[in-house]
Amino acid sequence: MTPLIITISIFCLIGGFFGSILPALPGPPLSYAALVILQFAMPTPPFSLTLLVILGVITVLLLSLDYILPLIGARVYGATKYGIIGALIGMFIGLICFPPFGMIFGILFGAICGELLIGRHYWEALRSGLASFVVSISLIFIKFLYCLVLTYFFVKALLENMQ
Repeated sequence: MTPLIITISIFCLIGGFFGSILPALPGPPLSYAALVILQFAMPTPPFSLTLLVILGVITVLLLSLDYILPLIGARVYGATKYGIIGALIGMFIGLICFPPFGMIFGILFGAICGELLIGRHYWEALRSGLASFVVSISLIFIKFLYCLVLTYFFVKALLENMQ
C-alpha cells in the first residue's frame, strides 16, 4: 500500500468533515470515498462488501436528505406552499451568493419571506422558517457524526493492516 494512496484517503476524510459543514463539498461521500480507496489499495480488503454497500446506501440517503428534509420540516411545522417555495429559492440563492452558510440561512429567510408574502402572521412565518433552520443544523450534526463513524472504520482498518 503506497503512502500516496493513504494520503489521498486522509484528504478525503478531512474533506468529508469540512463538507459536513460547508454545503459546497459533499461531506459523507468524500469520507465514504476514503473507505473505497482503502478497500482497493490494501492487499487484503479490510471491509466486507456488505458493510460497504450499507455505508454507501446511508451516504446516498444523507446526501438526499440534506436537500429534502429542511423543506419537509417546514411543511410539518405549518409552512404553506409559498413558504416551501421560498425556502427552496432561499437555499439556492444562499448557496450561490453566500457560501458556505448561505444555504442554511437562505432556507430560514426564504421560508419566512414566502410566508410573509402571502400575508401570514409574522410569528407563523418565523415558526416555519425556524423549523427548516433547526432541521438543517441537525443534519449538519448528523453528517459530522457519520463522518466520524467512517473515520473510525478507516483508522481501524489502517491500524489492523500495519500489525
